[in-house]
Amino acid sequence: MDTFYISHGSPTLSIDETIPAGQFLRSWKQNGFPQKPDSILVISGHWDTSVPTVNSVSGTLSTIYDFYGFPKSMYKLKYPAPGSPALASRVKDLLTAAGLPRVDVDPARGLDHGAWVPLMFMYPEADIPVCQLSVQTGRDGRYHFDMGKALAPLREEGVLILGSGSATHNLRELRNTAEGAVAPWALEFDTWLKEALTQGKYEDVNCWEEKAPHGKRAHPWPDHFYPLHVAIGAAGADSKAKVIHESWQLGTLSYASYQFSTN
Repeated sequence: MDTFYISHGSPTLSIDETIPAGQFLRSWKQNGFPQKPDSILVISGHWDTSVPTVNSVSGTLSTIYDFYGFPKSMYKLKYPAPGSPALASRVKDLLTAAGLPRVDVDPARGLDHGAWVPLMFMYPEADIPVCQLSVQTGRDGRYHFDMGKALAPLREEGVLILGSGSATHNLRELRNTAEGAVAPWALEFDTWLKEALTQGKYEDVNCWEEKAPHGKRAHPWPDHFYPLHVAIGAAGADSKAKVIHESWQLGTLSYASYQFSTN
């Protein structure tokens, strides 16, 4: 099964039907993306811990509203997918076998909006078991790439590995701009990323802080970027990257999303 990196952008994606990225996600099945997975592992930029942590929830996952000051209707949305203790255990075993000295399990944490917002469009029935894995912003891109490599066997076990973040993510630089206007620095970074991925230059992406133009401006904090590295690592060094969506919001927020084909 292929792996994916989805830019989930603003939380308003959940209710604003005019955002192109939402339209793209709503048409996920019609666009012929993977067969219905047996379970889903989401690596979200909204769960940052000191060590890798998986949520292992028996029963229905809670919906976490990890955003503030948005329309009240957003706080009524639910994505009541079942948890997957079996997948959580498998993820922990794979990471431990790869040499990570400590992998924690959270028995209560639900789904943050980096997980439930895209999933409510991709699989609205909410009938597929879901597990989340945290990122570690104190580590680097290669660490997360290697984490993905450890998880690669899941692709053959019916698990959809989904990185959820944002191709650019500098909230202080968001601007209401003229229709379609994109800040030059953001466009330059986004273009570099697309070219690096589609040309298979994954090591450049691992070393993005040195290789990318405006890297630290595009990602002052790497929480929304590291899910990409996990998705790449899980797909394998010989995988082929494909752009599956491109759009912008507020002048600097890229919704670029990628599929990593393993065939």
